[in-house]
Amino acid sequence: MGLLTRILAPIIDKRISAFQNSLMATHITEVEHIYSQMRGWRHDYHSHMQTLKAHLQLQQYEEADAYVTKLADDLQQVDIIIKTGNVMVDAILNSKVSIARSQGIHVNVKAIVPPVLGISEIDLCVIIGNLLDNAIEACGHVANEEERFIRIYIDVLKKQLYISVANARAGEMKRSGFSFLSTKRASGRGFGLIRIDAIVDKYGGYVNRQVEEGVFATEVMLPL
Repeated sequence: MGLLTRILAPIIDKRISAFQNSLMATHITEVEHIYSQMRGWRHDYHSHMQTLKAHLQLQQYEEADAYVTKLADDLQQVDIIIKTGNVMVDAILNSKVSIARSQGIHVNVKAIVPPVLGISEIDLCVIIGNLLDNAIEACGHVANEEERFIRIYIDVLKKQLYISVANARAGEMKRSGFSFLSTKRASGRGFGLIRIDAIVDKYGGYVNRQVEEGVFATEVMLPL
């Protein structure tokens, strides 16, 4: 490592960490809003049923049908809550999945995370957040919306936290040696792959990236 690199590395890492921590605060705020929406819907449930019953008693069937449609639309907005067992992971997953679905991406999630971890929750959420940011961006380049997908699987396997994210992709992946290159260019972006690898290395974990036709997949193993 050159002298300039040694001097700049702590500065760059500090900027990246500040950027990621700021994003985490945003994600937590977003999921708190989602939870608030759900609590509000449950609170209003009795009133909704009374209104619907009144329409039916007055034989206002078209009004009743319109009301049910409106309720279904409202419920769809809050029916995305993912509960892994870990509050901070819930925050990041719900935030990213909400963004993905709003862009017409089909998302399948199976996630179980211990409430108490031997690794930093911030580090874990940075890994998950960057994996999903990359997956969402890749799906955005897939022209056919029906082919856009993200599959997320998180669980404990052999005393290690296993994270798998697979997504649709279009075009060729850029590589440098054994590593894949990010195509992100905007300020604050492009640090994702670096951060994932650095955090995995920090805990003595393992990261594996695979490319198949139309699919990009990443596996991460973190010792617990």
